[in-house]
Amino acid sequence: MKFILKGGGDRPMWMQKEMAYLKDLKSKEQLCVEKYRKYAEQALDPALKGLFERIGQVEQRHVQVVEGMLNGTLPQQNAAGAQQNPQAPMQATYSQAPNPAKQQDAYLCQDALGMEKLVSGEYETAIFEFCTPEARAALNQLQKDEQQHGEALYQYMQRNAMAS
Repeated sequence: MKFILKGGGDRPMWMQKEMAYLKDLKSKEQLCVEKYRKYAEQALDPALKGLFERIGQVEQRHVQVVEGMLNGTLPQQNAAGAQQNPQAPMQATYSQAPNPAKQQDAYLCQDALGMEKLVSGEYETAIFEFCTPEARAALNQLQKDEQQHGEALYQYMQRNAMAS
């Protein structure tokens, strides 16, 4: 059974399963936005705070893209989430020595990295469930963004002796 989106024309007709995936992805992206906002407030290292803010802005764009898809609008190719990789700061902020601030920031990074892995996996599954190449391409771009977020977080953790 298909959902027929109002407006006709070039608007996609989503299958029930596709609509369910989009709603779930939107919910997960909204959670990412909220978590990154809170993590930016909690981060003790100003460089990490900035990284969380940059990633959160991209996640907000993801919410808008998925919301647009729910409303029948497919993003332009490479406009789904196409972004610069939110690079982690190049200089290590923390020394090798353990300290409470480093431990708190490490916890935030580990949780954020786990969240990115989860959301990336959700996109991986959704990509295979969509019928149209345009929708799969848009979801693929969003997944690539999630992978870049994970890479930036891992780089930060590695530079600050937080990665094992």
